[in-house]
Order: sequence, then C-alpha cells, then structure tokens
Amino acid sequence: MGTVTDVRALPLAGECDVLVVGGGAAGVCAAVAAGRSGARTVLLERNPFLGGRATASMVLVLDDYTDGQQITVKGLATEYAERLKAVQGAVDIPPEAWAPENRGPESPEYDLWASWGFLYYFVPEPRPLTYAVSFDPEAYKRVSEEMLLEAGVKFSLFTDMLDVVKADSRIVEVVARRRNGLVRLAARQVIDASGDGDVMAAAGTPFVHGKYMVTLVHRYGGVDIDRWMAFEKQHPGHAKELNREVRSIYGGSWDRWWMRTTLPGVVWVNAPHLTGYDAIDSEDLTQATIEARRRIWKALEFIRRHLPGWEQCYLIDTCAELGMRQSRLLQGQYIVTKDDVHNGNRFPDSIGMGRNYHMPYRSMVPVDIRNLLVAGRCFSCEPGAQRSAREIPPCMVLGQAAGTAAALAVAQGVAVQDVDVAELQRRLRKDGAYIV
Repeated sequence: MGTVTDVRALPLAGECDVLVVGGGAAGVCAAVAAGRSGARTVLLERNPFLGGRATASMVLVLDDYTDGQQITVKGLATEYAERLKAVQGAVDIPPEAWAPENRGPESPEYDLWASWGFLYYFVPEPRPLTYAVSFDPEAYKRVSEEMLLEAGVKFSLFTDMLDVVKADSRIVEVVARRRNGLVRLAARQVIDASGDGDVMAAAGTPFVHGKYMVTLVHRYGGVDIDRWMAFEKQHPGHAKELNREVRSIYGGSWDRWWMRTTLPGVVWVNAPHLTGYDAIDSEDLTQATIEARRRIWKALEFIRRHLPGWEQCYLIDTCAELGMRQSRLLQGQYIVTKDDVHNGNRFPDSIGMGRNYHMPYRSMVPVDIRNLLVAGRCFSCEPGAQRSAREIPPCMVLGQAAGTAAALAVAQGVAVQDVDVAELQRRLRKDGAYIV
C-alpha cells in the first residue's frame, strides 16, 4: 500500500481531533475513551456492524479477565460485560463459583461452568474455573453502538481505510472508501485499531509480518447439551473416543471443542484451526475458508450419527469472517516479549493489564509517526508473545488507553511520544483501569 501523494480532487468529508480506524474491541474502546475525554472523535469500520473478532468472527467469550486469582482487566472491559448483561445478552460466572475453594474439578458446578469456557487456560490440566463472559453477538453489536453514540462519537460503517497522506512525520489525512466514493478525512491524532495494522502499514512505520492459525467459528443448534454431558459422565471412555474423533475431523481444535452460548440448545465451535495461511492475503483466506467449511460439514455428519444428544443438531451459521489471530505487528518504542507476557514483567509506563501481564504505553507508540497510536492485536509485540496476548478484553484495555492518550495529546498539543504518562495513568485509573 503506497502513500497517496495527490488527493486534492477527493472531497474532504470532515475534520476531527481523533480518528479511529477499526470498530472492533480496541477501536470502540479507543473511540469511547477519546469521546468521553472531550475530543471530537470519528470511527471508521469496513463491516456493516461493529465488534470485530467478537462479532464478525463470532469469538463469543470474553476471557483473560483474570490472573487466575483476581480480576485484572477492568475499565471499559468491565463496562462492556455489565452492559451486555443488562440487556440479557451475556452470561458470566458468579464470584462464588470461581472462589478458591470452588474453582477446581472437584466442585459440583465445575463441569457446568467449564462447558461455557470459563477456564484459566494458562496452567496445566485440570484447569481451574475463572471469570469470563459468554455473550450474544447481536447484543454486542448494539451495546457497541450505544457506547459510541453516548460518547458523542461519529462513526461510519461500510467504510474502508485505503491510504494516508503524510506531511513530515505526521499523518494529516486518511483516505477512505465509502459506498458512494473516495473521501479524505483530516485528523490531529490517528489510532490504528484495524487489527491488521492497515494504517501503520500505509504510513510506513516499521512492523513485522507474523502468522498464526485462522479459524472459521460456527454454531450448532438443536443440541441436547444436558443429555450429552450426562453421557460423558456415564461413559467417560467412550465419550473421550468420540471427542477425539471430532477433533481429528476438524484437524485442529481446543480440547473442549464446543462451548455453550446464551441461546438454549446452541453451542459454538472455535474450530477448525488452520495453520500456514496469511491473514492479509486474500487468496490464502479464500482457500482457508473453503477448507474450513469442508471440515465443518464432515464433522457435522459424524456428530449427528454418533454423539448422543446431537442427533437433531444443525449448522446455524459460520462466522462472516475467518478468525484471524495475527498479521502485522508494530515495531514500536517497546516490543513486548514472551518473557514479559509469561513472567508478568512490570513497566513504569504501564497502561493496564491483560490477564497476568502488563502492557506499556510504549507498545502502542511508533518510533517515527508523531500522531499515530496502534491498539489491539497489532500492537508492538513479538509474534510468539502476541499469540498469548491478543484476547478481546486486553485489547479493550489497549484501546481505552490509546483513546485517552490521543485526547490528551490533542489537549496538550504534543506528539504521542511526548504525552505525560503519569497524567495518562491518573486518568485511566480514574476511569477504572487496573494499573500496578
């Protein structure tokens, strides 16, 4: 993607203080935080709905909220969970169910909550219960819209970011494609929350091109979940063989290949896991989608024929877009390492936590562009580290920090590299962030 050099013929669609590209978890939280901070904020999203991986890819659990002992991911991530529950669009695990005395497999409710996916996955089996939230994707879309509207954010769906216009070391305009044509948007600060680092790539700031597995999430309806779970208890050996065969057909899945949803008799499947595909290559994504759908239908045939309680199950839908976990990763002022993530290394410029690791402000800051922040799964991180530092709630933390920082940079008239980090941390704490 080359930088546009002559866009004078394109109409100027507007000017703003903060322009956010991408309406996923990080993007919505960035825009909400900027808007609530008083910045004139615009958000662009290429899909006809908000939510990113949570909705387009139907990743229907908000996890990584805890370090296994306490909730560490807070702020707007907490607000999202509360607002989803308020519209009966989410289920979370009650505090007593993951209290120390109840979180192990000996608990009478362990199997129930484990079937929702409410497990702490970063320790060996048997994994303990932990706090997480299962949500309905339609509720997530609506809650996202309401949060943006209440924050005074102007957002435009059906809008692709195509390129940027730079002057010196700043982005002065973003070129976007709307359904009715190409336009320019001028902004004082820009936040790349595209997931794939589209803005940073267009701006020419350093990044690495990572790869990880992709998934075509899907939902099955008509499942007698209680009957199947009773069969697993009564015939553990046979059930284990059946589960192993399902996973084999998918060719890659988590050990618990299905999880409950907020809808009765409906489960979601975060499989098949497909490796070797490039998340920013259209041909690769096409081939991955075809292969994933083939495996799903083959798995469905086996499931109907052999799993008690699944005889009448049917495929409700597959996600609108492959779940893409990794592509471009910023090479910013600080690159988060595997050691940082696995050992919980602390930073003086921490803006919040994801699970048990800390995220420094510098991991969102490019080394060169003076008015760009990068939030979400494309933040500055080693590819190996990003694989376990990319879940939705931590991306919300990054987004909230980026939006707050961008608004602060506008108010102070400084570059993102010169934002007063102590003041940023003060504002984030005031808004509910957990910073230690």
